Amino acid sequence: MPGINNIQCPVVIKNGRPEKCSSKDLSGREKTIAYRILRAHQKNGKDGKMKIAFDSMISHDITYVGVIQTARASGMKEFPLPYALTNCHNSLCAVGGTINEDDHAFGLSAAMKYGGIYVPPNQAVIHQFAREKMAKCGDMILGSDSHTRYGCYGCMGVGEGGGELAKQLLGNTWDIDEPEVVLIWVTGIVPHGVGPHDIAIDLVAQTFPDGFVKNRILEFAGPGIEALSMDFRIGVDVMTTETSCLSSIWETDGKVKDYYENVGRPEDYRELRILDGAYYDRMVMIDLSSAECMIAMPFHPSKAYTIHQLQKDPLRILKEVQDDCNKSLGGKATLDLISGSVKKGKVCCDQGVIVGCSGGMYENVCVAADILEGGSVGNGYFDLSVYPSSAPINLALLKNGVSAKLAETGAVMKPCFCGPCFGAGNTPANNTLSIRHATRNFPNREGSRPADGQIAAVALMDARSIAATALNGGVITAASDIPYEEKEHPYVYDDGIYEKRCYFGFGDPKPETELRLGPNITDWPKMPKMKDDLLVNFCAVIGDEVTTTDELIPSGETSSYRSNPVKLSDFALSRRVPGYADASKKIRKMAEDLESGTVQEDLKSVIAKFYTDTKNLSIGSCVVSRRPGDGSAREQAASCQKVLGGFANVCYDYATKRYRSNCINWGLVPFTLDADEPFDFKEGDWLYVKGIRQGILDGKEEYTGIVVSGDSTREIKLYCKGLSQEERLILTEGCLMNYYAAGFGK
Repeated sequence: MPGINNIQCPVVIKNGRPEKCSSKDLSGREKTIAYRILRAHQKNGKDGKMKIAFDSMISHDITYVGVIQTARASGMKEFPLPYALTNCHNSLCAVGGTINEDDHAFGLSAAMKYGGIYVPPNQAVIHQFAREKMAKCGDMILGSDSHTRYGCYGCMGVGEGGGELAKQLLGNTWDIDEPEVVLIWVTGIVPHGVGPHDIAIDLVAQTFPDGFVKNRILEFAGPGIEALSMDFRIGVDVMTTETSCLSSIWETDGKVKDYYENVGRPEDYRELRILDGAYYDRMVMIDLSSAECMIAMPFHPSKAYTIHQLQKDPLRILKEVQDDCNKSLGGKATLDLISGSVKKGKVCCDQGVIVGCSGGMYENVCVAADILEGGSVGNGYFDLSVYPSSAPINLALLKNGVSAKLAETGAVMKPCFCGPCFGAGNTPANNTLSIRHATRNFPNREGSRPADGQIAAVALMDARSIAATALNGGVITAASDIPYEEKEHPYVYDDGIYEKRCYFGFGDPKPETELRLGPNITDWPKMPKMKDDLLVNFCAVIGDEVTTTDELIPSGETSSYRSNPVKLSDFALSRRVPGYADASKKIRKMAEDLESGTVQEDLKSVIAKFYTDTKNLSIGSCVVSRRPGDGSAREQAASCQKVLGGFANVCYDYATKRYRSNCINWGLVPFTLDADEPFDFKEGDWLYVKGIRQGILDGKEEYTGIVVSGDSTREIKLYCKGLSQEERLILTEGCLMNYYAAGFGK
């Protein structure tokens, strides 16, 4: 793609500009903004390890119940740091009767009891509340959502699974290897019609496929940043999650200072600058002047084309999408975009959505209104929905008339809600294409049910091109191809709604408050400890290049059951490997019978191949895939496996640190394979690893596994590298809660 180049070799800042260098200078990392912030939050650590304490935390209503229940079961008495509980994911989801509102009631009672912050439904999406009320220059925020990114406000955001938040609530740390830092050097001026999502999609496309920035921190600087508005910056920043980086941080300037003044917190601004001599392990160069209007085709943000490329060669591109999708669906449904979406040689869509922490920003909505002013979204199949990302933004749009202008075109203004971003709102018709300014377009993020023969697809586009498409009757159109004027719409922030509706209780816990526990809110079931040896059954084998957390545990309406671990676990891999839950339960029953002294017949022949003493044998299920864990930070992707009796994952590599951490916190051994090991595994095969418990405790990183397939056996080499002492104990105790119950970590 034009405008973005990756530089593999290290660079150093000299006289305010990057220069390539040939040698590694780790002392120069200390001059980066990232390392100065990390060191300020480092409680301890040595030998290349960091133990980090955060300034504040934030969760939404898919994750906060599990976080609090975990911490509560581990001895937490009050929130030791500001912790905000937002309600933006299931606030409009009607599945399951009262269970969504029951969770919201639990959240408010927990905020009162433990001294937290509670944001009622439809007041703000999680990250916009953090931006407006919590981010501070030089701070670090931990969120149980993968898009916890506030770097352009001078604040490092990290998205992790619920176990990592529970650790912070219990006074423990976020433990990482000292990360590499990648310089994102920005130059040029953004062309007419190009928006933040265009830059972001291109950045993801150039960095995600080969893992160029995986688990590294991105540091944005360069002369091109100065002209970018704060909404434009955050529109790029929030999408850095899709590159698989660890976090992000930007240099701050007068516009950042103005932002903090506008939201009533001028004291939270400070200048953050890269020091001369700062060392970066690699660099990405972005020339904004070369940027074009982009589209990320289903089903990943990295599948990027310019809109002009798509319209020039629609049949080939759509066929590639269809073929990849139908191969993964395995006949459960059939995607046919060509028949319904190509009309007179042009790609058309039936739906546009501007939503959430990336799309629903004030500036995006205003520009969409400018483009559509005096026009119409039409009375055909195409429709347009707009979800502002916070109540203050919604209020400003009402006061300045932008909402009215959009409504006059036939667009529908909706409340603050993340639903269309994760499959719980605006589900399109079967076999149609939706275009969205949202963060993700993974399978099922549009809300369809392939197991029931339903399939639809989502492509990502910037709000500007979505509005241009709406003006053109649903024919996908680059905003750069139409004449329009961006008018001045100054954002006057007013958080009076927050003051009236949100509960701010940090520092004032009320321990006498009774938690409100609805009938769906249940405690975690008892998790077994690891025994000396391990035998796992491959209950799911997934050969895709990448497996997302949405496939491991579907989002959308399924997430309404997130507060009932047993019930939620029934949905694990239900849209990818429908038989996984039942197969895992069968293995779990074998383990339970073995614990009581009964060896099931199906198990006897397997055990006879290598084992006689069953008293020291852990039996469970296992997921085998190539590269699991891309996407959401939701811990349920791992916890549901554990609830079903899971004991391990086997793969070549983990797509994200957060998923691997989730596996560890839920007692799933994170095995990896040699890159040249054939992916020759079948569902129903067994894997036996002798001496696993003592090996993990001793820090052993290489194991010999025996794969049993029918009557044959073969050895494979397995790795479990880089575990900290704490992580070893968590694994051998069976999960994080068991670790705390045993008296560790206190």
